[in-house]
Amino acid sequence: MRTIGLEEHFVTPELVGHGTSSASILQPDKWREASRRLLDVTGERLAEMDAAGLDMQVLSLNSPGIQAETDAAAAVAQAAAVNELLAGVVADQPDRFAGFAALPLQDPQAAAKELERSVTELGMRGALVNAHTQGTYLDDPRLRVVWERAEGLDVPLYLHPANGVGTPHVIEGHPELVGPMWSWGTDTASHFLRLVFGGVFDDFPEAKLLLGHMGEGLPYALWRLDSRWDYHNHHGIELARGYPSEYVRHNLYITTSGVCSAPPLLCALLALGPEHILFGTDYPFEDMATATEFLRTAPVSEADRTKIAHGNAERLLRLR
Repeated sequence: MRTIGLEEHFVTPELVGHGTSSASILQPDKWREASRRLLDVTGERLAEMDAAGLDMQVLSLNSPGIQAETDAAAAVAQAAAVNELLAGVVADQPDRFAGFAALPLQDPQAAAKELERSVTELGMRGALVNAHTQGTYLDDPRLRVVWERAEGLDVPLYLHPANGVGTPHVIEGHPELVGPMWSWGTDTASHFLRLVFGGVFDDFPEAKLLLGHMGEGLPYALWRLDSRWDYHNHHGIELARGYPSEYVRHNLYITTSGVCSAPPLLCALLALGPEHILFGTDYPFEDMATATEFLRTAPVSEADRTKIAHGNAERLLRLR
């Protein structure tokens, strides 16, 4: 069975410095090993893919990526350079790699142009954004031009977590809760809901967003979201589709990255349907072989397993 992973990270030597804040999340030896693997795009990575039975990775720049750059002009140049480098990697190994573009959202017009260039000229399959961009979230009206371009190109944006989003008061004094173990999931789920209530998917009804980590908990919360929306003060906001869950089921696609557990997968299948779930390993932060073994043995139908493993990625990203 062909297997395609959609959350597969790398970094370039020039952009290593953007990720130094992530070092505080991992144990030092784990961070050193992950850093080494992030820089190794095609060597050891390919050997691990072969051993694990992973046919293709859709590569993306590791968190926080371009979003960490404070200078807009520098962000534009960095995004162009990394996208060209990634296009070269894909061109050398088109049967093993595809790519998500990095976007300089510090300059929305430039980001829209870079998305179009990356898709139409470099062959990227969409773009990945790491959390917010210097405090600007994807529902910001200035970024509507990026959504317009993504919908027009019929490519998804992948929203990935990052450090620096902000620490909720309840987590203050507990740094062990900051990062992928807990806060990144709630941050990213909240970011998606900002898009729903900020009108992004009403303005661009066919826009597509990808979330990793089995949907950051959203599949579990759909009934509650809809039930409370009937009672909640809408504060002047009305949803064209009526209920929050309708946007989750229509505009959201999720990957299994970083979650090798049957109960959340079964919940996601019941909540979203098999057409909206794709595979990911979260390399190098999770073990590739563990992820592919989970996919092969998960208690789902073979038809659903095929969709998750490669069918949905081939359709959504137009991969062959």
